[in-house]
This record gives sequence, structure tokens and C-alpha cells, in this order.
Amino acid sequence: MAEEIAGRGDLIKALELMWGRAAPRRRGPKAKVEMRDLVAAAVHIADTEGITAVSTRRVAEAVGISPMSFYTHIPDKAVLLDLMLDAVAAPAEGHDRRSSFDPAQWRANIGFVAREFRTFLLRHPWVLQVSTHRPGVGPNTIRSYDHFLAAFDGLGLDEVEMDLSVTMIAHYVHGAVRDVARARMVKAETGMSDEEWWHTIAPFLETVDFSAYPTANRVGPVVGELYGLGDPEQAFAFGLERLLDGIGVLIARKNASPG
Repeated sequence: MAEEIAGRGDLIKALELMWGRAAPRRRGPKAKVEMRDLVAAAVHIADTEGITAVSTRRVAEAVGISPMSFYTHIPDKAVLLDLMLDAVAAPAEGHDRRSSFDPAQWRANIGFVAREFRTFLLRHPWVLQVSTHRPGVGPNTIRSYDHFLAAFDGLGLDEVEMDLSVTMIAHYVHGAVRDVARARMVKAETGMSDEEWWHTIAPFLETVDFSAYPTANRVGPVVGELYGLGDPEQAFAFGLERLLDGIGVLIARKNASPG
């Protein structure tokens, strides 16, 4: 999957637009559209057609203005990409449960934000194609980070441990969703489902002697019978529970009485 790169445009201009600090427009006729209309149109194109379909011309046409008019709102595609990422970053309406996170229910809290992040990535799979090593520090991005951190607050972890725990969960979710996105891409590109692929190669595999691979020979048929190439829901839940087990060990160690 090809990658775009966030944060490679005019960084200060992007921040000014995200935080509503951009210089006011010059006097003249009222603009037909606002910046948020352009960003919303770009997100819609990316959601439905992929990030490679987004261009300043496509976005301008989607809202009914000329390509040149686009640049009176947003300087270029690089800044547009940063604005798109921040626009979609906020927790879904009604999902911001920061104030209701009870530390005693930490497993449920962390599980909630992890699944929420997974839902977000499945809703906006183009985000997986953007390198956010240098993320845009916009209001929605910070709100999302704060929301994620809140699930780890009050557990006895220090600030660095909280941040690293968020990073660990986010990386796990990102990797798990990337596999789902790749599976969808493979199906779209080949026109063949995983089940069809499996049934195509199964007759040949039945003629192969796998006795030289005893462990794979024992495990493979059981797994293949159960869910073929894999059940992403089951795999995600299993991995998340194991991460939570590890976090539980850390919390217990941090809160153990001295000696």
C-alpha cells in the first residue's frame, strides 16, 4: 500500500488553519464555500475512492468551485492532507467518555478506546496509507490523544508509561486493521474471496505429505477447518486481551507495596 506523508507542507499554515488562526480573508464577495467544506469533500472522496483519488481539482469540483478558488482557502494538497487527518481524528460524537472512565474498570476502558480506534480506521482506511511520523498537532488530534490517555489515567502509571501504553495499543490496532484492509484490497484486485482461494488450492494440498512439518500438520487443519485464512474479529480480540494481561502485570507491579 503506497504511503502519503503527513506534515510535509507549510507546517505553520496548516496549524493556523487547524486552530482557526489563519489571517481573515480580504474584503470582497462572500466565498461560496468554506475551508471545512473542502476538507469534508476531500474526506468523502478518500473514504469512497481511496487517498490516491484526492486532488485539489477533484475537491474543488466536488464543492462547485474552480481549482484556482481552492487555493484561496488551502495552499496545497499537502496542507489539505494534514487538515483531513485532523478533521477525522476526533472521537465519534457521543463516544467521548473521558469523564466516565473509572480506573477500577481499566480493562473495559482500554478495550473501549482500542475498539473505537479500530472502528475509526475501518471507517477511514485511507489513514493507513498516510505516514504520521510527524503528526499534525491539531485540536481534534490532541482531543483524541487526550481521550486515549484518559483510559490509562489513575492506574499508578507515570506519564511516560501512559504515553508508551497508548502507543503500544495504537500500534497493535493499526497493524490489525492494516491486515483487514489488505485482505479487502486483495479481494478487490483479484476478484476472488479468501474462501474461493482456499477451495481452489485445497485439492492440491490434499495430495501433499506434510509429515515433515509435524506441528504445522497438527495445527493447520484445525485452524483451517475453524476459520480458513483467519477470523479478524477473533484475532483482534485475542491479541487485545493478551496486551491487557501485560498491562495488568505492569499496573500490579507499579501499585505493589514496597518490600
